[in-house]
Amino acid sequence: MDKETIQEQVKLIESKRGFLVELLKKPDLGILRVDVKQALEELDELIEEFELTFPT
Repeated sequence: MDKETIQEQVKLIESKRGFLVELLKKPDLGILRVDVKQALEELDELIEEFELTFPT
């Protein structure tokens, strides 16, 4: 996998972050709230690590 492909994939994943944020705002998530919050935290870590590895 080349650098450009990785960058495109991370940008695609990053663009879907808003969906998780909106999902977290829903009051009827119940126990899934924990999973969504963890997914957001891991996604943020992935984006941060990516930016440190491939500065723009």
